[in-house]
Amino acid sequence: MSLRIFAFVPAGRLLLLLAFAAASAQGAETLEYYSDYFSFVGEDAQGKVAFALDNNRGRDGERFQAEHFAVLHDAHKGWLPVRGSGAYPNPRGVLRTIPDSADFVFSGAPEEGMRIESASNGLALELEAIKSIVVRRQGEAKYWLGSAAATLRWDGRTIPGRVIYEYLYRPGWNRLARKYFGEWHDFHALYLRVEGGGDLYLHRQDATAEEPLHGTMTGFLVLPGRAAELRQISLQVVRRTQAAGLYRWPQSWRASFVADGIEYQLDLSLGERKTVSNWVIGGFSMGIAEGELRRGGGEARRLYGLAELIL
Repeated sequence: MSLRIFAFVPAGRLLLLLAFAAASAQGAETLEYYSDYFSFVGEDAQGKVAFALDNNRGRDGERFQAEHFAVLHDAHKGWLPVRGSGAYPNPRGVLRTIPDSADFVFSGAPEEGMRIESASNGLALELEAIKSIVVRRQGEAKYWLGSAAATLRWDGRTIPGRVIYEYLYRPGWNRLARKYFGEWHDFHALYLRVEGGGDLYLHRQDATAEEPLHGTMTGFLVLPGRAAELRQISLQVVRRTQAAGLYRWPQSWRASFVADGIEYQLDLSLGERKTVSNWVIGGFSMGIAEGELRRGGGEARRLYGLAELIL
């Protein structure tokens, strides 16, 4: 804050302004935000299931927050309600690990293997140790991505599959306690299981200077025996449909990238979509995406998974 502002301010008001500036600076120093995002896609004899659980917590001075965001989709039953999605108390100020809630209990750690259990939803997600593939740091801030084999036990079923994992630590920022505008724009995050074993994560957004960790394009590809961060990414929306507002949801994509020195192309379409929020000029939704991944225009593998869209 420039001292020139105070040139013609009375002494009493100057002290108040200085106190306010000091309090604001102190508040920014005690802002923290953590997020662990698990996106599961699996299949058994009864069909495909997708489950996503985002676990966010934050600190604003002496106040602590926590929040789950959860969606569950069955290929035959469609989108199903999940208890516990939303804000919940964090009285002990747990930040570095995920605080338990009335609906979700956590044991283990992403790098070692985890179990996420929800008695109220009748499900348990067990995942093997997650190996990091994409890692980004800026100062104390950290963002990393990885994946692992996983099993979802739900509705009397034991469903083998894969989990894509995202971790974020961002000091000096906390969206659970403060309002931010323009942080996410034209955001497309695709969490896809690759036929034959593996994962594809692809993320595109109009990044701002405040979001250096995510970048404009990010992703990784895991296939049996190898894993690589994506390079030379191109992701284009081929078709859109009108939303209930002044914007249009993406309906299909075409992409290309290089992974481990090999060129790939993909075509993807959005199936069932669930609107989470709509603010007329934009919105937030989750969808089921299906398509095909081609290696150098040759070998093809089917893709299936979740699409997270913030427009």
